[in-house]
Amino acid sequence: MDSHRLSATPELNARPAPLFVLIRGTSNVTWGVRNDVPVEIAAQLDRLAGDESPVRDFQAPPLHADAYQSLVGGQILSGPAFGFPDEIAHSTDVVLVDRLDLLERNFRGWIAEEISWCSPIVAVMDAGYPVSVCFCATKNSAPAIEAGVETAAAFRGRGRAPRVTAAWACAIRASGRIPLYSTSWNNAGSRAVARKLGLIQYASDWSLVENDQTPGKP
Repeated sequence: MDSHRLSATPELNARPAPLFVLIRGTSNVTWGVRNDVPVEIAAQLDRLAGDESPVRDFQAPPLHADAYQSLVGGQILSGPAFGFPDEIAHSTDVVLVDRLDLLERNFRGWIAEEISWCSPIVAVMDAGYPVSVCFCATKNSAPAIEAGVETAAAFRGRGRAPRVTAAWACAIRASGRIPLYSTSWNNAGSRAVARKLGLIQYASDWSLVENDQTPGKP
């Protein structure tokens, strides 16, 4: 078991880290407390988290869920974390995108600085423009990188997200890095992508975030 002090999320547009995060796998438990949580409260969180055990039921709430929330407040965010299988089948009808003007056609919120930070950005195209993309949602120079996936609203439900996610994972693995995928329990579409790709769940994430803190790109 291990604990850490946290400052910010690992995205380009970093947000404050969760007040408390607990990650439970089948053999290990780790947790983190944001570095501005008072020392006395952080010590209590550490003590309680040290009682947590590895799990087989990833959706089971933490042993001390109520106590964590009473200590720091906030809202609960939780979900599964996945690795990719050894063999990743992927289609070849995808392209790499490195131009903001192409992304802006069907997606909002991208900025020029994100292009290099999120690359490789793998896309399925329609009429010459990306309609579904998978990109590096965390720092792309890290040894293990989380996938971020976006599909334009008019093109959802047609199997594009699994295609770009598989191709992105292959590109990450070919570069010697580890592709990862995580989502929330209530994101049915994202969990469907994980099922279609045969992703392997290795842990669950249970976090407390400030009530006005919203996730970044899905």
